[in-house]
Amino acid sequence: MEIVYKNEKTLFVIIAIISTVFWIAVIVGTFGLALIYLLLVYLVFLIIHSGFISHLKGVGVRITKSQYPDLYKRLVYCAETAGLEKLPEIYLLRTDFFNALATRFLGRHFIVLFTDVVDALEDQPGALNFYIGHEIGHIHRKHLRWMGFLSPGMFLPLLGPAYRRAEEYTCDRYGAVCCETDGDVSVAIAAIAAGNTCWKSINTDAYLEQIETTSEFWMSFNELTSDYPWLTKRMATALAFRRNEEINHPRRSIFAWVLSAFIPRFGANGAMSLLLTIMMISVLAAIAIPAYQDYIQRASNVLAYQAALPMQDDVTEYAQEHQAWPVSLIDLGYESESLTGADGNYEISIYEGGIIGVDVGVDTDGDTMYLVLEPVTAEDSTSWVCYGENISVAQLPEVCR
Repeated sequence: MEIVYKNEKTLFVIIAIISTVFWIAVIVGTFGLALIYLLLVYLVFLIIHSGFISHLKGVGVRITKSQYPDLYKRLVYCAETAGLEKLPEIYLLRTDFFNALATRFLGRHFIVLFTDVVDALEDQPGALNFYIGHEIGHIHRKHLRWMGFLSPGMFLPLLGPAYRRAEEYTCDRYGAVCCETDGDVSVAIAAIAAGNTCWKSINTDAYLEQIETTSEFWMSFNELTSDYPWLTKRMATALAFRRNEEINHPRRSIFAWVLSAFIPRFGANGAMSLLLTIMMISVLAAIAIPAYQDYIQRASNVLAYQAALPMQDDVTEYAQEHQAWPVSLIDLGYESESLTGADGNYEISIYEGGIIGVDVGVDTDGDTMYLVLEPVTAEDSTSWVCYGENISVAQLPEVCR
């Protein structure tokens, strides 16, 4: 049976194409400036990641031929079984996590075994092969190497999480190949589920029966938006692979598929992805709604300004003829002292000193907002300036800023 899980290669090609198009568009669209920012991002990541690698080397215990030789033999066996030519460095680290991980730093690969896992499996050390083999799978399949390049496509709903879950299923198969018995596979996954000691009394058959609940709406939704399949499915799938058997899991809820299509991948579980999506929408709304309101008010103010603009010449001519400023619009030949827009969104009046004031509404504090067109005389000429009163700069016509 093919060790690479179904759909992983297909999903990789789709996401790689999308990511390629994205990177080309970004680089071309920014005339190459994006490369500078990408370099800066990489440097920041490098500095942060160097902290973990330094901690790993300075605190963790490197497993070698002379340091925990039994674990080192398991590493060699799993690497040879997977066809990995160059051994990664492997460390034992004390943490509060019950799992293992693989990472890559400056072209070198590292595997970290957490001490809780090693201690918990003291009675069945063969199960450690599953953890080591799983992480070697990530290295052999070059999952870590492609991570940065694929990030744009990985953000997409459904596609990103599906590819990550396929990676996990593939690496579980690597782990299963490295195990000598089906029991080692069951124990390794059961220990993640039940903990350090309770795995010893777990009823595997009863645990696998829980797979039936994964077809429920919320179970389906949280798996479709997560990077990891449910552990019950992982155990059943890995065991089926060892036995060269086909396996069909319960169909997920169709409504969960629909909702999941709107949830971008954040590298978290489904509930967290939904929460982050809501938070992102809230932040965007907090920015977009005021910006939209400013746009609408500015558009209305532009119309009001354009309605008042012809009055500048009327005021200038009146002042030159009468050697005084008009008192109201009636002096300029209008039928009333003010002019109101057709939709009532502004009211134009003449104020002291020939100032044209355009009432465009009230602000959030209840103060009247004005567009002010003020005449400025110098010798025998008159010029005009426009500014706002109680109006934000964003809502002013360009000429009035």
